[in-house]
Amino acid sequence: MTFFNTFRGRLLLILAFLLVTTLGVQYFVNIRTQDQNDDLREMQEQALVAGIALGVSGITSTNEYLDNIMARAGQTFLDERTRDRIKDIIIIDSDWQVTDSLNENYLPKIDDNGVTRYKKLSELTDLPPLLDGTRLGDDLANFPNRESADPNSSDEAHAVPIETSKGRWYVMVLLKNDKSETAWRAAQPLIFTLAILLMSTLITFYLVWRFTRPIANLSNAAREVAEGNLAVRVPDDLRGDEMGRLAARFNEMTSELEKKADLESQLRQAEKSAVVGRLGSAIAHEIRNPLNYINLTLDHLGSKFVPEAEEKKPVFAKLVSQLKAEVARIDQQITDFLNYSRPAKADLRPVDVRPMIEDSLRLVEGQAAENNIKIAIVEHENVAKVMADPEFLRSVFNNLFINALQSMGSTGGSLNVKIARDEDTENIKIEIADTGSGISSENLSKIFEPYFSTKETGTGLGLAIAQKIVEAHNGTVEVESEEGKGTKFTVKLPRSEPPA
Repeated sequence: MTFFNTFRGRLLLILAFLLVTTLGVQYFVNIRTQDQNDDLREMQEQALVAGIALGVSGITSTNEYLDNIMARAGQTFLDERTRDRIKDIIIIDSDWQVTDSLNENYLPKIDDNGVTRYKKLSELTDLPPLLDGTRLGDDLANFPNRESADPNSSDEAHAVPIETSKGRWYVMVLLKNDKSETAWRAAQPLIFTLAILLMSTLITFYLVWRFTRPIANLSNAAREVAEGNLAVRVPDDLRGDEMGRLAARFNEMTSELEKKADLESQLRQAEKSAVVGRLGSAIAHEIRNPLNYINLTLDHLGSKFVPEAEEKKPVFAKLVSQLKAEVARIDQQITDFLNYSRPAKADLRPVDVRPMIEDSLRLVEGQAAENNIKIAIVEHENVAKVMADPEFLRSVFNNLFINALQSMGSTGGSLNVKIARDEDTENIKIEIADTGSGISSENLSKIFEPYFSTKETGTGLGLAIAQKIVEAHNGTVEVESEEGKGTKFTVKLPRSEPPA
């Protein structure tokens, strides 16, 4: 049975089945045709015997014609089927005159003088061909149908000599042959043979397609892999034959190649991040030293060199404050750069999400109240804890809430936070939706890229850092936005305990 589960075994089995079926159907057709020929021959013989018997009765009967004998009650010569096959019965006397016939045109006629006029056999020119005429000897020359005058005639004639006291008489029986039936009987084996060949051809085409389709799929997949698409899979890996096993091995190979490519990409990214991190740390150290000195100098200037003139003091204080703000902004940019370039090492432990969200919202509550922005938190019942680093995760929410408020500006709006269980993955999802200006479709795919920002003073690292932190928590962050209608960020984090 193992052999018949293979590609070769199935193909051999199907071809053997086709061969046996073809031979079996052909044998059945031949037997059926033979039976039909036997039935026809038997009917012809019965009709011929009945015709001869009627002809002999016509010869021996001096006062009855054949049609009267056939119509006589109780006659046993003819049944309905035999009667249908007899076209005519002609009785010919020793002078080659027609003395009786089922065809009234051949019957003797009495003229005006009371003399009986007989048809001569030689006058009958519309008779079907005479079969087995050679056994009639010299008498054959008197039969006008010894050679058929009508080559398209399908009927046949049989002549039987009868020795009587008046010499040799003949009974000629004309039998019908259905030309269409004869043609159908002759064409029937050819039609069945053509049908078998057509069926075999269709099945062969199907088998060729069925057995070559996996090869074509494998070839197409190999071409895509050569073009760099390692995500392609052959759909025939569930088959139980060699092609299925080959497809399964191919899919395993491409899966491993895809994993290897992902690992190599991650390794290259990690190497680049490590290099950038080391370089960034060195540069940040060199920049922060003069920044600290500048900041201390500004403090000294602000306390020791205040102008004596009262009208100049506000201007002086404003300039010092602006300089300190710019120094702080540069320092924050350095901090963001270091946070992005360094690997995120999260201290994961079970924590409640809501307290972290509430802590982050306290930072923006004042600004939200000033801008008439309403904040709402919706938490579904029995939401499990998540595995997270509270400090890291709080910075993610800080960034998202600040972006939401900046998007809505001072025109008012609403910031809605929903905490629920993700039905698809059983993780915990946090949806942060605002009614701000939204993000254009061309920028939506770029917002998590580092240094991409639509703000004039933005560093473009906030969302990149947020995504990096969420991925360090084995979670995902997704965004949906429609320009002019608002934006929704969805953060999905693994729950602290497996689902029940």
